[in-house]
Amino acid sequence: MNSEDKQYTALLPAAGIGSRMQASVPKQYLCLGELTILETTAKVFLSHPAIMQVLIVLHPEDKWFSQLSLAKDSRIQTVTGGDERADSVLAGLQASNPNEWVLVHDAARPCITQSDISKLISSVEKQQCGGILATQVRDTMKRGAKDKVAETVSREQLWHALTPQMFKAGELKENIQNALLSGAAITDEASAMEWASSPVSLVTGRSDNIKVTCPEDLALAKWFISQQKSEEVV
Repeated sequence: MNSEDKQYTALLPAAGIGSRMQASVPKQYLCLGELTILETTAKVFLSHPAIMQVLIVLHPEDKWFSQLSLAKDSRIQTVTGGDERADSVLAGLQASNPNEWVLVHDAARPCITQSDISKLISSVEKQQCGGILATQVRDTMKRGAKDKVAETVSREQLWHALTPQMFKAGELKENIQNALLSGAAITDEASAMEWASSPVSLVTGRSDNIKVTCPEDLALAKWFISQQKSEEVV
């Protein structure tokens, strides 16, 4: 079956406060042109023919989302998140059908492209195995000890984990819950699946799928998006 014939849910954790951005609002509400980062990210998923709905996880004291036109879109559902990313993802998964595949994506990654979303969905459908977008490490990698280099680490099998990360909602929820109870460090969805020894496919994605974390990332994201629009015109 063609992936475009199926319907999936995109889950966007957006409950963070983004303190490293040194801004007066959480980073997902900073503007990229006419739209906020959150709106820009959600729009890519809403425009994809395989995405049925976008589930956005908000901070308990969020006072910005309701002011966005996005809040009026019938395909948007919101839930309240927790203190940590894993808590917010769990809240979103709680509102999802446990038997369906869910694409968990950082709200602060506005440069995601529809082609990468399609690539991930196609890979997961073909292998019937959860997967993540990722890029191979290109730089020389160093392991540090305080502020000194301890050793050079081989980059041969190292990847940068990106999002979306696509898994069955029920399985992902169970693995995150159990991993947290065991005291495991869950830094992304794949780490919970790895903890449970569940296979996770690496799907090569675009390197411009950056996460806006620091002030300088905002200008870079704007430039990447402008370049992507130029590609579409060509």
